[in-house]
Amino acid sequence: MGLKVFDLQCDNGHIFEGWFKSHENYEEQRGSGLLRCPVCDSAELNKKLSAPRLNISHLKNESGSSAPVTSQESSSSGSAAVAAPGSADLAKLQAEMLHKFRDILRKSDDVGVRFADEARRMHNGEVEERSIRGSATPDEYAELAEEGIAVMPIPEFLDDDRLQ
Repeated sequence: MGLKVFDLQCDNGHIFEGWFKSHENYEEQRGSGLLRCPVCDSAELNKKLSAPRLNISHLKNESGSSAPVTSQESSSSGSAAVAAPGSADLAKLQAEMLHKFRDILRKSDDVGVRFADEARRMHNGEVEERSIRGSATPDEYAELAEEGIAVMPIPEFLDDDRLQ
C-alpha cells in the first residue's frame, strides 16, 4: 500500500510534508492532536495544494534501475532539468536529518526552565554563545520573539531526553 504525501502548513505559515497511510489516517491524527508543526509545534494545520506523486516504478532504464523523472523546458528559457528523488532517497534523507538533529540536541546544553533567561544573556553578550535547550512558557517564547531572539520549540519525538 502506498503512502499519501501531503504538504501541510501551520497557522504560523511553516510548510512541511506529512506522510500518511491514507487520507483517513491523516484526519485521525489531525483530530487527535498528534500532528504538530516541526518548526513551532503548532497543532493548527491545513493541507496545501500540492502536485501529485506519480508511481513510475514501471519506467526502467537499460541498467534496470528506475529512471529519474525530469522536466525540461527549452534552453531559450534558461531553465534546467530537474529530478524528483525517489521515496527510498527521501526516506534516507529524512533519517539522516533526524539523526543529525538528534546529535545536535545531545550536544546542546540543557538549561531547563532557565531557557528564556539564558537565551537573553547570550543575546545580550553576557555569556558566550552556545547551543542550549530547555523549556519556556508560551509567554516567554513570545517575549523572546519580540526581543528579536530566535528560538525554536523542539517536538518531543526528537528530544531523546524527554522520552526517557
